[in-house]
Amino acid sequence: MAANNTHNQGSQVDQPLTPEEVSPEQKQEQKAALEQEDLSVNPGDRIDESKSVEEKAKQVAVDAPDITGDHIVVPTYFVVEQPDGEKEALHHVTDAEEISDVIRQARTDEDGNRTWR
Repeated sequence: MAANNTHNQGSQVDQPLTPEEVSPEQKQEQKAALEQEDLSVNPGDRIDESKSVEEKAKQVAVDAPDITGDHIVVPTYFVVEQPDGEKEALHHVTDAEEISDVIRQARTDEDGNRTWR
C-alpha cells in the first residue's frame, strides 16, 4: 500500500452518485465551510492525501441542483482498478487527463473496437 493511502486492493469501493447517497455529515460540513470561510476552492475539491481510498471514494465535490434544476452529485475522486487489481483514487480535477485515459482504455478492446468491459 502506498504511503499516501491512494492505493488499495481487493475490496469493493462504493461512491455516492445520487443526492440520497451523500452522508448528512458531509452535506453539513460543506455547508458550514461555504458559510464560514472565504473559499477559492469548493470544500469538496480539497485534496487530503492522508485519506484512504475508501474515504476518498465517499468525498463529493458537487451536491447541488444544476442549471436545469436536476440535482447532481460529482465525486471528488474517481476510483479505478488497475490491471494488477490495485484501486487508485483519481482527483476529478488534478487527474482529469488520467481519468480520460482510463475511460478510453475501458472503451477500446485489443482490436481497437470500442466496448465497455
